[in-house]
Amino acid sequence: MIKEDLAIESISTMKETVERLAMTMPVTDMHTHLFSADFGNLLLWGIDELLIYHYLISESFRWSDDQESYEAFWAMSKREQADWIWNKLFIEHSPISEAANGFITILHRLGLDVSSRNLNDYREALANRTTAQQVDEVLRISNVKHVLMTNDPFDPEERDVWLNRGGNKDSRFWAALRVDTLLNDWPNAVVQLQSLGYDAAEQWTERTKVEVRRFLSEWIVRMDALYLAVSMPGDFVYPAEDHRTRMIDEAMVPVCQEHGIPFALMIGVRRRVNPELRLAGDMSMDSDVTAVEALCRNYPTQKFLITMLARSNQHELTVLARKFRNLMVFGCWWFLHIESMVEEMTKFRLELLGTSVIPQHSDCRVFEQLIYKWEHSRRIIGQVLASKYERLYNSGWKVTEEEIKRDLDDLFNRNFWRFLGKEQPQ
Repeated sequence: MIKEDLAIESISTMKETVERLAMTMPVTDMHTHLFSADFGNLLLWGIDELLIYHYLISESFRWSDDQESYEAFWAMSKREQADWIWNKLFIEHSPISEAANGFITILHRLGLDVSSRNLNDYREALANRTTAQQVDEVLRISNVKHVLMTNDPFDPEERDVWLNRGGNKDSRFWAALRVDTLLNDWPNAVVQLQSLGYDAAEQWTERTKVEVRRFLSEWIVRMDALYLAVSMPGDFVYPAEDHRTRMIDEAMVPVCQEHGIPFALMIGVRRRVNPELRLAGDMSMDSDVTAVEALCRNYPTQKFLITMLARSNQHELTVLARKFRNLMVFGCWWFLHIESMVEEMTKFRLELLGTSVIPQHSDCRVFEQLIYKWEHSRRIIGQVLASKYERLYNSGWKVTEEEIKRDLDDLFNRNFWRFLGKEQPQ
């Protein structure tokens, strides 16, 4: 029983309370492509980086004419590319898309005059800021308390930071060990492993298996990685008589279990559908959810963080999470990170799983994107949650502000840390 004086006594007050708390509660962003300032140029930030984000590149080319070639765009300087995109999407047309509108949200929250439409003024406003200052400001505005990076030891620039420059020293940032090359480009991975002193061969021998495990273990410890992460194509099949199944069964799952960390799979990418767009040319595709089912069934004590890229997979994946407690569904990934999809997916996830889900992650590549991605998502998640409380209210079940805080903290923070088996950091 709750005390009557603690229950929120009207639907309007309840909705206002949910919206206020959803917009102000600190969050854990459990998957990004961001870095702390310790990683130097790997941390992307600023006006031009925001404008040449691959979402905006591909959208801009929808307005290009036959005389404007991909080659000419890639030959431009970063500033020239940003100017071209600014004119296409913000001057010649209204910034209606999620990515373009998000850029306007960023400018507004940074205190810049969006009505001026003066791109050079925006550049000048940030020109004298240091990376560390901008990191502090963006984390303050977005109220993101913990940021999970994506860390690839096969990237020589990043590897140098870990080996020779002390790695990450910012307690607000956490590592996740990325293993795409090992699963999706094994011949290249072998070359890389050999160059780093591991006795690996392209043939999957017992010695190679031992060395891959050693590589994974050493880097998990070095980074203090919270989970293993991989982005998989939509045609991923498990189990199968192939390299991926051997790598998962004989190296990755055993190492995850040894270190007590989850394995995160992001499934559904189709790379370089239009190679002339480079990174902006990737696509989504339907995937086979039974691969996730088999992993969860075969390894009941191994935890799996799963997100999928195709809309058509979302409901089946959510239903599957009802059957396996070692499966945590997370986020609205990539092309699903738009308002209509976030609302739809949040609704049926809450309806099927209650609050035992991680509704969102930002997937940011440019630091200021934390501002718009979390502002837009917070609002939608709060509205969906409020609608569920309203139905309870109409049945006579009234919630308190503390219960709302608890539920939002589960969604935005504790579900992730609890799934890791860790205390939520302060």
